[in-house]
Amino acid sequence: MSALIASAFVFIIISVGFTALGFKLWAQPQTAVERVMSEVETAHEKVAEPSLSFRDIMTRIGNVVPTSPVDASIIQKRMLAAGIRNRNAVKLFYGIKGVLAVVLTLVTTGMIFGLQAQGEMTIFQVLAGGGLGWMGPNMVISRKAKKRQASIRRGLPNALDMLVICVESGLGLDQAIMQVSKELQIAYKAISDEFAVMNLEIRAGIQRIEAMHNLAERVEVDEMKKMVGVLVQADKFGTSISATLKSFSDYIRVQMRQEAEEKAAKIGVKLVFPIFFFILPALFVVTVGPMLVRVMRDFLPAIMGA
Repeated sequence: MSALIASAFVFIIISVGFTALGFKLWAQPQTAVERVMSEVETAHEKVAEPSLSFRDIMTRIGNVVPTSPVDASIIQKRMLAAGIRNRNAVKLFYGIKGVLAVVLTLVTTGMIFGLQAQGEMTIFQVLAGGGLGWMGPNMVISRKAKKRQASIRRGLPNALDMLVICVESGLGLDQAIMQVSKELQIAYKAISDEFAVMNLEIRAGIQRIEAMHNLAERVEVDEMKKMVGVLVQADKFGTSISATLKSFSDYIRVQMRQEAEEKAAKIGVKLVFPIFFFILPALFVVTVGPMLVRVMRDFLPAIMGA
């Protein structure tokens, strides 16, 4: 009976909360009038961005959630590193965080009271549920950014080799970057997208050096920052771009080989704990188990009888 009451209580809280939020954010006569009196949008825009889509709802909730400018700047940089460039991405992100925090807090509260598990740690358990909902999207963005950075680091030597081929064939550096962006669209999409953004910045009037620095700041990959530094120095002093890129490509390959050898050397140490906790117990059961059974069956009765 108490579990039913707790479930009904949680359902009423969620219903009232979302109803009040809906009346505050969407059921506004002035907004409806402005939408009707605004200029007619094209059919493509109406299909691509419906006014009451999930993304729009989360964005509106994100406008209500209090945010710090410093934290928002950090989140925006992490989103750029993850390949997310939507102008409303930060508001959408905070909207998802707020909804998850509220929902997980209510779910944790309902489970605690439904299972009658109240105690001294109840408040901390509820706060842990809300904290998980608030910090979960940060972990997802960080994981996606690290995965994309690993993809960029893995495909950078091949991209540099293709840049060398394009430059040696007579193309300028800007045209070579644009051609590499087209060629790597399938194999290394992250590098292709970043080169395409840099090429668009150059075509928009930004100087090449500034566009390269923006590239290094977006991806947050050490190898890419080094490549930008090498290209800037080569452009400033007038040295051969192809020779510089070829030397840097060899340097990256040697560095990646050394990292692979270092990881291979650490395998023996990392296998100590799995062997000790998982393989050795099974080995003892297989080798010593039959002997223990025989001792308990044959010798133990004789010893106890004596």
